[in-house]
Amino acid sequence: MRILITGGAGFIGSALVRYLVGQVGADVLTIDKLTYAGNLASLRAIENAPNHRFLQADICDRAALSEVFGTFRPEIVMHLAAESHVDRSISGSAEFIQTNIIGSFTLLEETRQYWNELEAAEKQAFRFLHVSTDEVYGSLGSTDLFIESSPYDPSSPYSASKAASDHLATAWHRTYGLPIVISNCSNNYGPYHFPEKLIPLVILNALEGKPLPVYGSGANIRDWLYVEDHAEALYLVATRGRPGEKYNIGGRNERRNVDVVHRICSLMDEARPGAAPHSRLIRFVPDRPGHDARYAIDATKLETELGWCARENFDTGIAKTISWYLENEWWWRPLRDGIYGGERLGL
Repeated sequence: MRILITGGAGFIGSALVRYLVGQVGADVLTIDKLTYAGNLASLRAIENAPNHRFLQADICDRAALSEVFGTFRPEIVMHLAAESHVDRSISGSAEFIQTNIIGSFTLLEETRQYWNELEAAEKQAFRFLHVSTDEVYGSLGSTDLFIESSPYDPSSPYSASKAASDHLATAWHRTYGLPIVISNCSNNYGPYHFPEKLIPLVILNALEGKPLPVYGSGANIRDWLYVEDHAEALYLVATRGRPGEKYNIGGRNERRNVDVVHRICSLMDEARPGAAPHSRLIRFVPDRPGHDARYAIDATKLETELGWCARENFDTGIAKTISWYLENEWWWRPLRDGIYGGERLGL
């Protein structure tokens, strides 16, 4: 099976590539622009695998995409390339519009041209998975859950750009018949996570004795999904999902942000008792503009239709995550020293 992955050097993308190459045995071509968040070190475990190739390319570059489709001839496209950090979208939205909207449009058009030229059986088997986020749905109340038919109500430039790309994918299926499946996931965490996001930032700041910033009162709630569970779900959705359908992927692990930080502190106390209590480093800082109160995914459709469920609960997943960061300074140290040192973004 030939699978083309866009954004495969990013956090979720690299987890998916490692899974497809190492456990599924697929023939994978990874393309990535290698922005600040794209990191070839995240693919080191499979860099010499005979069934994996990497190409540095921008999904906005139609000529590069045309060459990729013409030479690799994928049977499945899994589109994960995106600018993804909400805080960065607040201070600079242009790159989000360019990559997430224009890039997705360019990829859809090149895919459509390629698909139209396939033989009938190949056209029938082909799939395009558009990977998105639960943030397109906006903010929830205290009890309800996002389902696949929840209305879109994005709050940030990031989520608005992803909502736009979702609508493009849906339109390319309805208008042109392109066999597209869409997934919308909850907050991911786990190994190889760029340290601007909450969980890796708190782990590394705690390790270095730096303040642990919590936005507002820390009452914002997220549904946490271990990234390797997500990779398995994406493969199922891409290979067994029904074209034209959406599948919400969530871990059923809701936590307040402040509780996430306290849990990390308690585990860091066990791992580095000489610096305990790490909770003394917590600092409440001004909230993010337009900060959604709560996200929570109802993954019933995915669980019942495709038989998926998350293997990790939050306690097991966060323990694995902390252990990974403590054992893999080779990966995160160059990022902390040379690209992002933990400063506040999006003010």
